[in-house]
Amino acid sequence: MRRDDAESTQPLTQIPSPLVGEVSPVTKEIEQVHAPAGRLVGEPTRPPHELLRSSRLVAIASLVSRVTGFIRNIALVSILGFASLNDAYTISNTLPNVVYELLLGGVLSSVMIPVLVRAQGDADGGEKFTRKLLTLTGVALLVATILAVLAAPLLTRLVISASEAAPANSELTTAFSWLLLPQIFFYGMGALLGAILNSKQVFGPFAWAPVLNNIVVLATLAVYALIPGEISINPITMGEPKLLVLGLGTTIGVVAQTLLLLPYMKRVGFNYRPLWGWDSRLSQAGGMALWVTGYVAVGQIGYVITTRVATAADAGSVVTYTNAWLLLQVPYGVLGVSLLTTLMPRLSRAAANADIRQLANDFSLGVRLSTLALVPVAAVMTAFGDVLGIALFSIGAGGGSGAERLGLTVAWSAFGILPYAVMMLQIRVFYAQGDSRTPTLIQLWLITLKVPLLLLCPMVLPSEQVVIGIAAVNSLSFIWAAIASQWLLRRKMGEIPISEVLDFLWRVSLSAGLSAVAARGALELAEPLLATYPGLVRAWALLLAGALISLSLTFATLKLLKTPSINDLLGRKDHMGAN
Repeated sequence: MRRDDAESTQPLTQIPSPLVGEVSPVTKEIEQVHAPAGRLVGEPTRPPHELLRSSRLVAIASLVSRVTGFIRNIALVSILGFASLNDAYTISNTLPNVVYELLLGGVLSSVMIPVLVRAQGDADGGEKFTRKLLTLTGVALLVATILAVLAAPLLTRLVISASEAAPANSELTTAFSWLLLPQIFFYGMGALLGAILNSKQVFGPFAWAPVLNNIVVLATLAVYALIPGEISINPITMGEPKLLVLGLGTTIGVVAQTLLLLPYMKRVGFNYRPLWGWDSRLSQAGGMALWVTGYVAVGQIGYVITTRVATAADAGSVVTYTNAWLLLQVPYGVLGVSLLTTLMPRLSRAAANADIRQLANDFSLGVRLSTLALVPVAAVMTAFGDVLGIALFSIGAGGGSGAERLGLTVAWSAFGILPYAVMMLQIRVFYAQGDSRTPTLIQLWLITLKVPLLLLCPMVLPSEQVVIGIAAVNSLSFIWAAIASQWLLRRKMGEIPISEVLDFLWRVSLSAGLSAVAARGALELAEPLLATYPGLVRAWALLLAGALISLSLTFATLKLLKTPSINDLLGRKDHMGAN
Protein backbone atom coordinates (compact mmCIF):
# COMPACT_ATOMS: atom_id res chain seq x y z
CA MET A 1 0.00 0.00 0.00
CA ARG A 2 1.23 3.43 -0.69
CA ARG A 3 0.39 6.87 0.50
CA ASP A 4 -3.00 8.50 0.90
CA ASP A 5 -3.74 11.55 -1.04
CA ALA A 6 -2.38 14.10 -3.27
CA GLU A 7 -1.84 16.62 -0.58
CA SER A 8 1.02 14.50 0.62
CA THR A 9 2.50 14.12 -2.84
CA GLN A 10 6.03 15.39 -3.12
CA PRO A 11 6.59 18.24 -5.50
CA LEU A 12 9.47 17.25 -7.74
CA THR A 13 10.24 13.60 -7.97
CA GLN A 14 7.49 11.57 -6.44
CA ILE A 15 4.81 9.70 -8.24
CA PRO A 16 1.89 9.49 -5.88
CA SER A 17 0.18 6.19 -5.36
CA PRO A 18 -2.84 5.82 -3.15
CA LEU A 19 -1.17 6.04 0.20
CA VAL A 20 2.52 6.26 -0.47
CA GLY A 21 4.62 7.92 -3.14
CA GLU A 22 6.78 5.85 -5.42
CA VAL A 23 9.83 7.83 -6.39
CA SER A 24 10.59 8.25 -10.07
CA PRO A 25 14.00 8.68 -11.67
CA VAL A 26 15.31 12.22 -11.49
CA THR A 27 17.60 13.63 -14.14
CA LYS A 28 20.71 15.41 -12.99
CA GLU A 29 19.50 18.53 -14.72
CA ILE A 30 17.24 19.22 -11.75
CA GLU A 31 20.37 20.69 -10.16
CA GLN A 32 19.73 23.73 -12.30
CA VAL A 33 17.15 24.79 -9.70
CA HIS A 34 20.03 25.53 -7.37
CA ALA A 35 22.55 26.81 -9.90
CA PRO A 36 24.73 29.72 -8.82
CA ALA A 37 23.32 33.14 -9.58
CA GLY A 38 24.64 34.88 -12.65
CA ARG A 39 25.62 31.72 -14.52
CA LEU A 40 23.86 30.77 -17.72
CA VAL A 41 22.51 27.39 -16.74
CA GLY A 42 22.56 24.16 -18.62
CA GLU A 43 22.68 23.35 -22.26
CA PRO A 44 20.29 24.96 -24.73
CA THR A 45 16.75 23.71 -24.36
CA ARG A 46 16.45 20.44 -26.19
CA PRO A 47 13.86 20.03 -28.95
CA PRO A 48 10.43 19.22 -27.49
CA HIS A 49 10.18 15.87 -29.24
CA GLU A 50 13.10 14.65 -27.09
CA LEU A 51 10.75 14.78 -24.10
CA LEU A 52 9.12 11.60 -25.36
CA ARG A 53 12.41 9.78 -25.84
CA SER A 54 13.73 10.89 -22.44
CA SER A 55 10.57 9.76 -20.69
CA ARG A 56 10.63 6.16 -21.95
CA LEU A 57 12.55 4.71 -19.02
CA VAL A 58 10.30 6.47 -16.52
CA ALA A 59 7.16 5.41 -18.37
CA ILE A 60 8.13 1.75 -18.79
CA ALA A 61 9.29 1.36 -15.20
CA SER A 62 6.19 3.16 -13.93
CA LEU A 63 3.94 1.01 -16.09
CA VAL A 64 5.45 -2.29 -14.92
CA SER A 65 5.48 -1.10 -11.31
CA ARG A 66 1.85 -0.06 -11.47
CA VAL A 67 0.77 -3.22 -13.27
CA THR A 68 2.44 -5.43 -10.66
CA GLY A 69 1.11 -3.09 -7.97
CA PHE A 70 -2.39 -3.55 -9.33
CA ILE A 71 -2.00 -7.29 -9.37
CA ARG A 72 -0.83 -7.05 -5.75
CA ASN A 73 -3.85 -4.96 -4.75
CA ILE A 74 -6.27 -7.18 -6.64
CA ALA A 75 -4.74 -10.16 -4.83
CA LEU A 76 -5.13 -8.34 -1.51
CA VAL A 77 -8.81 -7.71 -2.17
CA SER A 78 -9.45 -11.21 -3.47
CA ILE A 79 -7.82 -12.75 -0.36
CA LEU A 80 -8.71 -10.21 2.36
CA GLY A 81 -11.91 -8.79 0.83
CA PHE A 82 -13.53 -5.40 1.51
CA ALA A 83 -13.60 -5.79 5.27
CA SER A 84 -12.05 -4.56 8.50
CA LEU A 85 -9.07 -6.92 8.08
CA ASN A 86 -8.02 -5.21 4.83
CA ASP A 87 -8.76 -1.78 6.31
CA ALA A 88 -6.45 -2.53 9.25
CA TYR A 89 -3.69 -3.77 6.94
CA THR A 90 -4.07 -0.78 4.61
CA ILE A 91 -3.94 1.80 7.40
CA SER A 92 -0.97 0.21 9.16
CA ASN A 93 0.90 -0.14 5.88
CA THR A 94 0.44 3.59 5.33
CA LEU A 95 1.84 4.70 8.69
CA PRO A 96 5.52 4.00 7.84
CA ASN A 97 5.18 6.25 4.81
CA VAL A 98 3.48 9.02 6.75
CA VAL A 99 6.34 9.08 9.26
CA TYR A 100 9.00 8.77 6.56
CA GLU A 101 7.55 11.62 4.50
CA LEU A 102 7.38 13.91 7.52
CA LEU A 103 10.99 13.15 8.42
CA LEU A 104 12.75 12.94 5.09
CA GLY A 105 10.65 12.25 2.00
CA GLY A 106 9.78 15.79 0.96
CA VAL A 107 13.17 17.23 1.86
CA LEU A 108 15.04 14.48 0.02
CA SER A 109 13.00 14.70 -3.17
CA SER A 110 12.91 18.51 -3.39
CA VAL A 111 16.16 19.68 -1.79
CA MET A 112 18.81 16.99 -1.32
CA ILE A 113 18.92 15.69 -4.90
CA PRO A 114 20.10 19.01 -6.37
CA VAL A 115 22.64 19.33 -3.54
CA LEU A 116 23.94 15.82 -4.26
CA VAL A 117 24.43 16.69 -7.90
CA ARG A 118 26.33 19.87 -7.12
CA ALA A 119 28.54 18.00 -4.63
CA GLN A 120 29.86 15.93 -7.53
CA GLY A 121 31.90 18.99 -8.44
CA ASP A 122 34.05 18.49 -5.32
CA ALA A 123 37.61 17.25 -5.69
CA ASP A 124 36.55 13.79 -4.49
CA GLY A 125 33.44 13.72 -6.66
CA GLY A 126 31.22 14.37 -3.66
CA GLU A 127 32.14 11.15 -1.83
CA LYS A 128 32.73 12.77 1.59
CA PHE A 129 29.51 14.76 1.38
CA THR A 130 27.55 11.65 0.39
CA ARG A 131 29.09 9.59 3.22
CA LYS A 132 28.19 12.29 5.77
CA LEU A 133 24.64 12.47 4.40
CA LEU A 134 24.20 8.69 4.56
CA THR A 135 25.57 8.52 8.11
CA LEU A 136 23.40 11.31 9.49
CA THR A 137 20.31 10.13 7.62
CA GLY A 138 20.77 6.51 8.69
CA VAL A 139 21.05 7.40 12.38
CA ALA A 140 18.05 9.75 12.21
CA LEU A 141 15.95 7.10 10.45
CA LEU A 142 16.96 4.39 12.92
CA VAL A 143 15.99 6.52 15.92
CA ALA A 144 12.72 7.56 14.26
CA THR A 145 11.89 3.95 13.43
CA ILE A 146 12.44 2.76 17.01
CA LEU A 147 10.33 5.61 18.40
CA ALA A 148 7.55 4.97 15.87
CA VAL A 149 7.38 1.26 16.73
CA LEU A 150 7.15 2.10 20.43
CA ALA A 151 4.43 4.66 19.67
CA ALA A 152 2.41 2.33 17.40
CA PRO A 153 -0.75 2.41 19.61
CA LEU A 154 -0.70 6.23 19.65
CA LEU A 155 -0.23 6.45 15.87
CA THR A 156 -3.12 4.05 15.39
CA ARG A 157 -5.42 6.16 17.55
CA LEU A 158 -4.45 9.22 15.53
CA VAL A 159 -5.68 7.84 12.21
CA ILE A 160 -8.65 5.70 13.31
CA SER A 161 -11.98 7.11 14.44
CA ALA A 162 -12.34 7.16 18.21
CA SER A 163 -16.02 6.29 18.02
CA GLU A 164 -16.89 2.97 19.65
CA ALA A 165 -19.38 2.40 16.85
CA ALA A 166 -16.68 2.64 14.19
CA PRO A 167 -16.18 -0.64 12.31
CA ALA A 168 -12.37 -0.28 12.22
CA ASN A 169 -10.42 -2.66 14.45
CA SER A 170 -7.81 -0.57 16.29
CA GLU A 171 -6.20 -3.58 18.03
CA LEU A 172 -5.61 -5.36 14.73
CA THR A 173 -4.30 -2.16 13.15
CA THR A 174 -1.85 -1.73 16.02
CA ALA A 175 -0.68 -5.34 15.70
CA PHE A 176 0.02 -4.84 12.00
CA SER A 177 1.74 -1.52 12.75
CA TRP A 178 4.29 -3.17 15.03
CA LEU A 179 5.26 -5.40 12.12
CA LEU A 180 5.15 -2.76 9.38
CA LEU A 181 6.59 0.39 10.99
CA PRO A 182 10.20 -0.89 10.63
CA GLN A 183 9.72 -0.08 6.93
CA ILE A 184 10.48 3.57 7.83
CA PHE A 185 14.22 2.94 7.95
CA PHE A 186 14.29 1.03 4.67
CA TYR A 187 12.05 3.47 2.81
CA GLY A 188 14.34 6.31 3.83
CA MET A 189 17.62 4.58 3.05
CA GLY A 190 16.26 3.23 -0.21
CA ALA A 191 15.14 6.69 -1.30
CA LEU A 192 18.54 8.17 -0.45
CA LEU A 193 20.45 5.41 -2.25
CA GLY A 194 18.16 5.89 -5.24
CA ALA A 195 18.82 9.63 -5.21
CA ILE A 196 22.57 9.01 -5.22
CA LEU A 197 22.25 6.64 -8.17
CA ASN A 198 20.02 9.04 -10.05
CA SER A 199 22.44 11.90 -9.45
CA LYS A 200 25.01 9.74 -11.25
CA GLN A 201 22.52 9.13 -14.08
CA VAL A 202 21.94 5.49 -13.10
CA PHE A 203 18.14 5.37 -13.29
CA GLY A 204 17.27 1.73 -13.89
CA PRO A 205 17.71 0.10 -10.45
CA PHE A 206 15.67 2.68 -8.56
CA ALA A 207 12.97 2.76 -11.22
CA TRP A 208 12.53 -1.00 -11.14
CA ALA A 209 13.02 -1.65 -7.39
CA PRO A 210 9.27 -1.30 -6.54
CA VAL A 211 8.58 -4.19 -8.92
CA LEU A 212 10.64 -6.48 -6.67
CA ASN A 213 8.66 -5.23 -3.68
CA ASN A 214 5.39 -6.09 -5.44
CA ILE A 215 6.65 -9.58 -6.32
CA VAL A 216 7.64 -10.26 -2.70
CA VAL A 217 4.22 -9.13 -1.46
CA LEU A 218 2.50 -11.36 -4.03
CA ALA A 219 4.56 -14.32 -2.78
CA THR A 220 3.63 -13.36 0.78
CA LEU A 221 -0.07 -13.38 -0.11
CA ALA A 222 0.30 -16.81 -1.69
CA VAL A 223 1.84 -18.17 1.53
CA TYR A 224 -0.85 -16.41 3.58
CA ALA A 225 -3.61 -18.04 1.52
CA LEU A 226 -2.07 -21.49 1.95
CA ILE A 227 -1.83 -21.26 5.74
CA PRO A 228 -5.03 -22.70 7.25
CA GLY A 229 -7.28 -20.72 9.58
CA GLU A 230 -7.90 -17.01 10.01
CA ILE A 231 -6.13 -14.15 11.78
CA SER A 232 -7.25 -14.12 15.38
CA ILE A 233 -9.09 -10.87 16.07
CA ASN A 234 -10.66 -11.42 19.50
CA PRO A 235 -8.19 -11.32 21.12
CA ILE A 236 -5.26 -10.36 18.86
CA THR A 237 -2.38 -12.82 19.11
CA MET A 238 0.95 -11.39 17.89
CA GLY A 239 2.42 -14.85 17.32
CA GLU A 240 -0.44 -15.95 15.07
CA PRO A 241 1.13 -17.37 11.84
CA LYS A 242 -1.12 -15.61 9.32
CA LEU A 243 -0.59 -12.24 11.02
CA LEU A 244 3.20 -12.70 11.05
CA VAL A 245 3.33 -13.86 7.43
CA LEU A 246 1.30 -10.91 6.14
CA GLY A 247 3.04 -8.28 8.27
CA LEU A 248 6.64 -9.49 8.06
CA GLY A 249 6.31 -10.47 4.40
CA THR A 250 5.17 -6.96 3.48
CA THR A 251 8.11 -5.44 5.37
CA ILE A 252 10.53 -7.85 3.68
CA GLY A 253 9.31 -6.50 0.34
CA VAL A 254 10.47 -3.01 1.30
CA VAL A 255 13.77 -4.39 2.60
CA ALA A 256 14.30 -6.23 -0.69
CA GLN A 257 13.75 -3.14 -2.85
CA THR A 258 16.35 -1.29 -0.75
CA LEU A 259 18.95 -4.07 -0.78
CA LEU A 260 18.57 -4.34 -4.55
CA LEU A 261 20.30 -0.95 -4.87
CA LEU A 262 23.48 -1.89 -2.97
CA PRO A 263 25.27 -3.75 -5.80
CA TYR A 264 24.67 -0.81 -8.12
CA MET A 265 26.17 1.58 -5.57
CA LYS A 266 29.39 -0.46 -5.82
CA ARG A 267 29.20 -0.37 -9.61
CA VAL A 268 29.26 3.43 -9.62
CA GLY A 269 32.38 3.28 -7.42
CA PHE A 270 30.82 4.20 -4.09
CA ASN A 271 32.05 2.31 -1.03
CA TYR A 272 30.31 3.48 2.10
CA ARG A 273 32.20 4.01 5.34
CA PRO A 274 30.58 6.02 8.14
CA LEU A 275 31.74 9.65 8.23
CA TRP A 276 30.49 11.98 10.93
CA GLY A 277 30.25 15.73 10.59
CA TRP A 278 28.14 18.51 9.16
CA ASP A 279 28.41 20.15 5.74
CA SER A 280 27.59 23.81 5.17
CA ARG A 281 25.59 22.92 2.07
CA LEU A 282 23.05 21.17 4.24
CA SER A 283 22.55 24.38 6.21
CA GLN A 284 22.17 26.40 3.01
CA ALA A 285 19.31 24.14 1.95
CA GLY A 286 17.64 24.45 5.35
CA GLY A 287 15.26 27.28 4.49
CA MET A 288 13.78 25.48 1.52
CA ALA A 289 13.72 22.22 3.47
CA LEU A 290 11.66 23.85 6.22
CA TRP A 291 8.94 24.91 3.80
CA VAL A 292 8.97 21.51 2.09
CA THR A 293 8.53 19.82 5.46
CA GLY A 294 5.60 22.15 6.09
CA TYR A 295 4.16 21.12 2.72
CA VAL A 296 4.28 17.47 3.75
CA ALA A 297 2.97 18.14 7.26
CA VAL A 298 -0.06 20.02 5.95
CA GLY A 299 -0.71 17.17 3.54
CA GLN A 300 -0.81 14.68 6.38
CA ILE A 301 -3.67 16.63 7.95
CA GLY A 302 -5.76 15.69 4.94
CA TYR A 303 -4.67 12.08 5.26
CA VAL A 304 -5.58 11.84 8.95
CA ILE A 305 -9.02 13.40 8.47
CA THR A 306 -9.71 11.25 5.41
CA THR A 307 -8.81 8.06 7.27
CA ARG A 308 -10.79 8.95 10.39
CA VAL A 309 -13.90 9.75 8.35
CA ALA A 310 -13.54 6.55 6.30
CA THR A 311 -12.99 4.30 9.33
CA ALA A 312 -16.05 5.78 11.03
CA ALA A 313 -18.26 5.02 8.00
CA ASP A 314 -18.31 1.29 7.37
CA ALA A 315 -15.95 -1.64 6.97
CA GLY A 316 -14.06 -1.58 3.70
CA SER A 317 -14.22 2.19 3.16
CA VAL A 318 -10.46 2.65 3.58
CA VAL A 319 -9.52 -0.08 1.16
CA THR A 320 -12.21 1.11 -1.28
CA TYR A 321 -10.88 4.66 -1.22
CA THR A 322 -7.28 3.46 -1.49
CA ASN A 323 -7.89 1.28 -4.54
CA ALA A 324 -10.05 3.93 -6.21
CA TRP A 325 -7.21 6.42 -5.80
CA LEU A 326 -4.77 3.82 -7.14
CA LEU A 327 -6.93 3.41 -10.25
CA LEU A 328 -7.06 7.16 -10.78
CA GLN A 329 -3.28 7.34 -10.49
CA VAL A 330 -2.66 4.93 -13.36
CA PRO A 331 -3.27 7.38 -16.23
CA TYR A 332 -1.45 10.15 -14.38
CA GLY A 333 1.47 7.92 -13.36
CA VAL A 334 1.97 6.34 -16.79
CA LEU A 335 0.96 9.16 -19.14
CA GLY A 336 1.33 12.34 -17.10
CA VAL A 337 4.38 11.80 -14.92
CA SER A 338 6.58 10.41 -17.69
CA LEU A 339 6.10 13.64 -19.65
CA LEU A 340 6.22 16.01 -16.70
CA THR A 341 9.35 14.42 -15.22
CA THR A 342 11.28 15.13 -18.39
CA LEU A 343 9.68 18.57 -18.73
CA MET A 344 11.10 19.57 -15.33
CA PRO A 345 14.66 20.23 -16.56
CA ARG A 346 13.26 22.63 -19.21
CA LEU A 347 11.31 24.46 -16.54
CA SER A 348 14.38 24.55 -14.31
CA ARG A 349 16.67 25.92 -17.01
CA ALA A 350 14.16 28.56 -18.05
CA ALA A 351 13.71 29.62 -14.43
CA ALA A 352 17.45 29.69 -13.72
CA ASN A 353 18.05 31.79 -16.84
CA ALA A 354 15.18 34.13 -15.83
CA ASP A 355 13.48 33.35 -19.16
CA ILE A 356 9.91 33.86 -17.96
CA ARG A 357 8.46 33.66 -21.47
CA GLN A 358 9.98 30.22 -22.06
CA LEU A 359 8.90 29.11 -18.60
CA ALA A 360 5.31 30.18 -19.34
CA ASN A 361 5.40 28.44 -22.72
CA ASP A 362 6.73 25.22 -21.22
CA PHE A 363 4.01 25.36 -18.55
CA SER A 364 1.39 25.83 -21.27
CA LEU A 365 2.82 22.84 -23.13
CA GLY A 366 2.67 20.69 -20.01
CA VAL A 367 -0.97 21.56 -19.33
CA ARG A 368 -2.03 20.78 -22.89
CA LEU A 369 -0.09 17.53 -23.03
CA SER A 370 -1.71 16.51 -19.73
CA THR A 371 -5.14 17.46 -21.05
CA LEU A 372 -4.76 15.42 -24.22
CA ALA A 373 -3.41 12.40 -22.35
CA LEU A 374 -5.67 12.37 -19.30
CA VAL A 375 -9.11 13.79 -20.13
CA PRO A 376 -10.15 11.00 -22.57
CA VAL A 377 -9.15 8.36 -20.03
CA ALA A 378 -10.97 10.21 -17.23
CA ALA A 379 -14.12 10.28 -19.36
CA VAL A 380 -13.96 6.50 -19.83
CA MET A 381 -13.49 6.01 -16.08
CA THR A 382 -16.52 8.19 -15.38
CA ALA A 383 -18.78 6.45 -17.87
CA PHE A 384 -17.62 2.90 -17.09
CA GLY A 385 -16.50 3.17 -13.46
CA ASP A 386 -19.00 0.61 -12.19
CA VAL A 387 -17.93 -2.11 -14.63
CA LEU A 388 -14.27 -1.16 -14.08
CA GLY A 389 -14.59 -2.00 -10.38
CA ILE A 390 -16.34 -5.29 -11.09
CA ALA A 391 -13.83 -6.26 -13.80
CA LEU A 392 -10.81 -5.71 -11.56
CA PHE A 393 -11.92 -6.43 -8.00
CA SER A 394 -14.78 -8.94 -8.00
CA ILE A 395 -12.52 -11.98 -7.73
CA GLY A 396 -12.52 -14.18 -4.61
CA ALA A 397 -13.33 -12.39 -1.37
CA GLY A 398 -13.74 -9.14 -3.33
CA GLY A 399 -16.95 -10.31 -4.95
CA GLY A 400 -20.30 -8.73 -4.17
CA SER A 401 -21.23 -5.08 -3.81
CA GLY A 402 -17.74 -3.98 -2.70
CA ALA A 403 -16.28 -4.09 -6.20
CA GLU A 404 -19.17 -2.12 -7.69
CA ARG A 405 -18.92 0.50 -4.93
CA LEU A 406 -15.22 0.86 -5.68
CA GLY A 407 -16.06 1.43 -9.34
CA LEU A 408 -18.67 4.06 -8.47
CA THR A 409 -16.08 5.77 -6.27
CA VAL A 410 -13.79 5.98 -9.29
CA ALA A 411 -16.60 7.28 -11.50
CA TRP A 412 -17.51 10.08 -9.08
CA SER A 413 -13.94 11.27 -8.69
CA ALA A 414 -12.33 10.78 -12.13
CA PHE A 415 -12.95 14.45 -12.95
CA GLY A 416 -10.09 15.28 -10.58
CA ILE A 417 -7.33 13.59 -12.62
CA LEU A 418 -6.55 16.61 -14.81
CA PRO A 419 -6.83 19.26 -12.04
CA TYR A 420 -4.48 17.13 -9.98
CA ALA A 421 -1.96 16.91 -12.83
CA VAL A 422 -2.21 20.66 -13.44
CA MET A 423 -1.73 21.40 -9.75
CA MET A 424 1.39 19.24 -9.64
CA LEU A 425 2.77 21.01 -12.72
CA GLN A 426 2.06 24.41 -11.15
CA ILE A 427 3.93 23.33 -8.02
CA ARG A 428 6.83 22.23 -10.21
CA VAL A 429 6.97 25.71 -11.71
CA PHE A 430 7.18 27.28 -8.26
CA TYR A 431 9.94 24.91 -7.20
CA ALA A 432 11.80 25.51 -10.47
CA GLN A 433 11.97 29.18 -9.46
CA GLY A 434 13.32 28.26 -6.02
CA ASP A 435 10.00 29.10 -4.36
CA SER A 436 9.22 26.47 -1.71
CA ARG A 437 6.91 28.75 0.28
CA THR A 438 4.04 29.05 -2.19
CA PRO A 439 3.41 25.27 -2.59
CA THR A 440 2.98 25.03 1.17
CA LEU A 441 0.47 27.87 1.10
CA ILE A 442 -1.36 26.07 -1.72
CA GLN A 443 -1.54 22.98 0.50
CA LEU A 444 -3.08 25.09 3.26
CA TRP A 445 -5.58 26.52 0.80
CA LEU A 446 -6.47 23.01 -0.40
CA ILE A 447 -7.37 21.70 3.04
CA THR A 448 -9.51 24.78 3.83
CA LEU A 449 -12.04 23.29 1.43
CA LYS A 450 -11.24 19.63 1.81
CA VAL A 451 -11.43 19.19 5.59
CA PRO A 452 -14.88 20.82 6.08
CA LEU A 453 -16.33 18.87 3.16
CA LEU A 454 -14.84 15.62 4.46
CA LEU A 455 -16.43 16.19 7.85
CA LEU A 456 -19.73 16.96 6.11
CA CYS A 457 -19.80 13.67 4.16
CA PRO A 458 -21.04 11.40 7.00
CA MET A 459 -23.70 13.98 7.88
CA VAL A 460 -25.33 14.06 4.44
CA LEU A 461 -24.56 10.62 2.98
CA PRO A 462 -25.53 7.07 4.00
CA SER A 463 -22.60 5.21 5.57
CA GLU A 464 -22.06 3.01 2.52
CA GLN A 465 -21.76 6.11 0.27
CA VAL A 466 -19.42 8.13 2.48
CA VAL A 467 -16.37 6.78 0.65
CA ILE A 468 -17.80 8.02 -2.65
CA GLY A 469 -18.21 11.45 -1.09
CA ILE A 470 -14.64 11.37 0.24
CA ALA A 471 -13.25 10.63 -3.23
CA ALA A 472 -15.38 13.35 -4.85
CA VAL A 473 -14.23 15.87 -2.23
CA ASN A 474 -10.63 14.91 -2.94
CA SER A 475 -11.11 15.75 -6.62
CA LEU A 476 -12.99 18.98 -5.87
CA SER A 477 -10.07 20.10 -3.71
CA PHE A 478 -7.72 19.69 -6.66
CA ILE A 479 -9.83 22.09 -8.73
CA TRP A 480 -9.89 24.52 -5.81
CA ALA A 481 -6.11 24.35 -5.45
CA ALA A 482 -5.40 24.53 -9.19
CA ILE A 483 -7.42 27.72 -9.56
CA ALA A 484 -5.59 29.33 -6.63
CA SER A 485 -2.23 28.16 -7.99
CA GLN A 486 -2.95 29.67 -11.39
CA TRP A 487 -3.78 33.01 -9.81
CA LEU A 488 -0.54 32.91 -7.82
CA LEU A 489 1.46 31.96 -10.91
CA ARG A 490 -0.01 34.90 -12.81
CA ARG A 491 0.96 37.25 -9.98
CA LYS A 492 4.48 35.87 -9.91
CA MET A 493 5.17 35.54 -13.63
CA GLY A 494 2.90 38.10 -15.23
CA GLU A 495 1.14 37.15 -18.47
CA ILE A 496 0.64 33.41 -18.96
CA PRO A 497 -0.78 32.17 -22.30
CA ILE A 498 -3.94 30.76 -20.75
CA SER A 499 -6.49 31.48 -23.49
CA GLU A 500 -4.98 28.89 -25.83
CA VAL A 501 -4.92 26.37 -22.99
CA LEU A 502 -8.60 26.95 -22.17
CA ASP A 503 -9.58 26.63 -25.83
CA PHE A 504 -7.69 23.35 -26.02
CA LEU A 505 -9.28 22.16 -22.77
CA TRP A 506 -12.86 22.69 -23.86
CA ARG A 507 -12.26 20.96 -27.22
CA VAL A 508 -10.77 17.87 -25.58
CA SER A 509 -13.33 17.81 -22.75
CA LEU A 510 -16.30 18.17 -25.10
CA SER A 511 -14.99 15.47 -27.44
CA ALA A 512 -14.17 13.05 -24.62
CA GLY A 513 -17.39 13.63 -22.70
CA LEU A 514 -19.73 13.18 -25.67
CA SER A 515 -17.79 10.14 -26.88
CA ALA A 516 -17.94 8.44 -23.47
CA VAL A 517 -21.69 9.07 -23.20
CA ALA A 518 -22.25 7.73 -26.72
CA ALA A 519 -20.16 4.62 -25.98
CA ARG A 520 -22.03 3.88 -22.76
CA GLY A 521 -25.38 4.40 -24.44
CA ALA A 522 -24.51 2.07 -27.31
CA LEU A 523 -23.32 -0.66 -24.95
CA GLU A 524 -26.39 -0.33 -22.75
CA LEU A 525 -28.43 -1.27 -25.81
CA ALA A 526 -26.13 -4.19 -26.57
CA GLU A 527 -25.85 -5.46 -22.97
CA PRO A 528 -28.78 -7.94 -23.25
CA LEU A 529 -26.64 -9.88 -25.72
CA LEU A 530 -24.23 -10.61 -22.86
CA ALA A 531 -26.89 -11.53 -20.30
CA THR A 532 -26.03 -15.25 -20.33
CA TYR A 533 -22.33 -14.67 -19.58
CA PRO A 534 -20.88 -14.58 -16.02
CA GLY A 535 -20.72 -11.14 -14.40
CA LEU A 536 -16.92 -10.90 -14.59
CA VAL A 537 -16.86 -11.75 -18.30
CA ARG A 538 -19.68 -9.31 -18.98
CA ALA A 539 -17.88 -6.54 -17.09
CA TRP A 540 -14.63 -7.04 -19.01
CA ALA A 541 -16.46 -7.11 -22.34
CA LEU A 542 -18.29 -3.86 -21.56
CA LEU A 543 -15.14 -2.19 -20.25
CA LEU A 544 -12.88 -3.07 -23.17
CA ALA A 545 -15.52 -2.34 -25.82
CA GLY A 546 -16.50 0.90 -24.09
CA ALA A 547 -12.92 2.12 -23.83
CA LEU A 548 -12.20 1.27 -27.46
CA ILE A 549 -15.35 2.99 -28.75
CA SER A 550 -14.99 6.03 -26.49
CA LEU A 551 -11.31 6.68 -27.21
CA SER A 552 -11.76 6.10 -30.95
CA LEU A 553 -14.67 8.54 -31.09
CA THR A 554 -12.76 11.06 -28.98
CA PHE A 555 -9.74 11.26 -31.23
CA ALA A 556 -11.88 11.21 -34.36
CA THR A 557 -13.85 14.17 -32.98
CA LEU A 558 -10.65 15.98 -32.01
CA LYS A 559 -9.44 15.60 -35.56
CA LEU A 560 -12.69 17.04 -36.90
CA LEU A 561 -12.30 19.99 -34.54
CA LYS A 562 -8.71 20.41 -35.81
CA THR A 563 -7.34 20.00 -32.29
CA PRO A 564 -3.52 19.66 -32.17
CA SER A 565 -2.17 16.18 -31.47
CA ILE A 566 0.77 15.41 -29.18
CA ASN A 567 3.15 15.48 -32.16
CA ASP A 568 1.66 18.80 -33.30
CA LEU A 569 2.18 20.27 -29.83
CA LEU A 570 5.74 19.02 -29.57
CA GLY A 571 6.52 20.06 -33.13
CA ARG A 572 5.75 23.68 -32.38
CA LYS A 573 9.05 23.97 -30.50
CA ASP A 574 9.69 27.33 -28.94
CA HIS A 575 6.54 28.89 -30.37
CA MET A 576 4.28 26.68 -28.29
CA GLY A 577 1.94 28.50 -26.04
CA ALA A 578 2.52 31.93 -27.58
CA ASN A 579 -0.52 34.01 -28.31
